[in-house]
Amino acid sequence: MQGHFSQFLSPPLLQFPSPSFPDPPSSSSTVINHLSYMENEISNSTPNTLPSDRIKLNVGGKLFETTISTLQSGDPEIFSVLLSLLRSNRLPSTACSFSKQELADEALFYGIDSHLRYAVSPPPLSGIDASIVSTIFPASDGLVSSFTAAADDGSVCIAHGGQISFYDHNLTHLSTVRTHLEDITSIRHVWPDVAAVGSETAAGIHFYNVSSARYIESIHWTDSTDPRIYKARVSSIADSSSQIFASFECPHRENCILSIDKSTLQISSEITRQSGSATKNTVPGKLTWLPETGAIIGSAVTCGAFGYSGYIRMWDPRNGEVVWETSEPGSGRSSRFGDSFADVDVDAGGLTLFKVCSKSGDLAVADLRRLGDDPWVYINEKNPSMRIIGGASNCVLHCYKSQVFVGREGSLEVWSKENNGDGEGLYRRNFVDKEEDSKRGVIRKIEGGGDRLFVSRENVEGIEVWENTKDFDDMQLL
Repeated sequence: MQGHFSQFLSPPLLQFPSPSFPDPPSSSSTVINHLSYMENEISNSTPNTLPSDRIKLNVGGKLFETTISTLQSGDPEIFSVLLSLLRSNRLPSTACSFSKQELADEALFYGIDSHLRYAVSPPPLSGIDASIVSTIFPASDGLVSSFTAAADDGSVCIAHGGQISFYDHNLTHLSTVRTHLEDITSIRHVWPDVAAVGSETAAGIHFYNVSSARYIESIHWTDSTDPRIYKARVSSIADSSSQIFASFECPHRENCILSIDKSTLQISSEITRQSGSATKNTVPGKLTWLPETGAIIGSAVTCGAFGYSGYIRMWDPRNGEVVWETSEPGSGRSSRFGDSFADVDVDAGGLTLFKVCSKSGDLAVADLRRLGDDPWVYINEKNPSMRIIGGASNCVLHCYKSQVFVGREGSLEVWSKENNGDGEGLYRRNFVDKEEDSKRGVIRKIEGGGDRLFVSRENVEGIEVWENTKDFDDMQLL
């Protein structure tokens, strides 16, 4: 039977004899001796005590209730670590002797897994001070085709070789699901245990329970009145609290965005339909839902012999109307005519839109509350030694925690918002990686979740995990 601690605010009903317990131990052996001494005292003073009887522990002034059998059945060395955790909300250095999974299992046994999760979670992500803490390698077919990170706890689903591998908030491997797809190119964590996936080589959007390794449902875009609508493949997936949004493209380039009801997994509406015959009507390669406005933003970028071109479009999902749009190369009214964007991303929390230019490599920002014909403000680098030279070939953009992460070829940089300044001085650029980091391969995808940054590279197995180091009790769990 699982044991647990219950916290009380009333005065302690049971105090343990000297030596005092549980003041911060000087070592784990001290606490183990205290536990042995405590068990002997309990058995000697109360011969009729049953293992199910409850006792209370005074841990740093906080009272926790448990049973005698719980104390006797647990690992005393790990128990000493957990007592220190309860007292200070930090893990002591002795925790290095145990793996994250061992600590998690024991904390779950005592019912204090939330305390442990708080202690081992990374600090707030600051791109300037982030570093690689680990690399996640799937057990088989290690080349990652796509991945998605949960925004709240930092768990991640990795698509590789037609499989989905699920890693929890501790980045511990929980399961691997073999799908019916040969290659997964789009994936989204739509529920804690469910991932939505799509492929550029197979039709439909498909749902899998990554915890139980179970197939759930598939949804296809069909239209009995239009014979061109068949075998529609998914290019991008986004979601809100109640809806899933997916962009589909048919072999003849007809494309649309479908809204799917989460409660029924049925198509609720077709937001837009485009012919796909021109660059301005290609399938959206990125979708972002804006919680504050309820709008959905889609973007598409293509690269050909004449350079980059694409569009950004904002829809109202309720009626499918276009709220705002822009395309590049645009008209001569643009302040950067001919310098089309190479990638686009949205800071949904800050209601800002970012793009990186294909020729100059400059970063530009637009306020989604003040959009117009040319809403872009270009961010200039004031440090001459860090100015960007050349275009933005193989460039990836991702917004997370009010920061803009940019992958240029193999290097990773961050643009952070400053407290003061106007217009051009609003963001400051810094390199996240070291020179040797940038030589590992071209960055293909960046995504943030749970104060972690996940990075995948072209033809490189696994995904990198970037975090900030804690300011106290720095330690590396095995």
